[in-house]
Amino acid sequence: MAGKLPSDAFEAYVALGPGRSYQAVASKFGVTKRAVTKLAAKERWQDRVEALETKARAASEQKTLESLEQMNTRHLKSLRVIQGKALEALKAMSIDSAMDAVRALDLSIKGERLVRGEPSDRTALSVEDAIRREFDRWTTVDDDERENDEEEKGALQQEGVL
Repeated sequence: MAGKLPSDAFEAYVALGPGRSYQAVASKFGVTKRAVTKLAAKERWQDRVEALETKARAASEQKTLESLEQMNTRHLKSLRVIQGKALEALKAMSIDSAMDAVRALDLSIKGERLVRGEPSDRTALSVEDAIRREFDRWTTVDDDERENDEEEKGALQQEGVL
């Protein structure tokens, strides 16, 4: 194999994707793997690939964030329209025939709270309450457990362990 690696060997290496290898580059250009390895070390291919992958992840995350922001903005606009319609309907109707408007308003308010990251009345959970509930669950000993513990203690005392 008397070939020489071209200047775009690194680009070819990157283009191979996650299954890339120096051997694949060597085969593509008709050179030895050793020649590819030497050039890769000299040009720091591994560091460059890592930097490219980091940039690609960051760009992807940024795109995802922008998409989520656009979606939230659209949802908020829709919810505000529903709220406006519901309020108009409430003004125009008598109190006993306005239930649909009240439901629409309630749903749109809950939707807006969720989009903004606020808890709705069903999803609100205090961390303190959760910790207290778990603490009580782990520290409460029922009568059966207490009886078993006393039996084990008695058996150990009879054997002279305690």
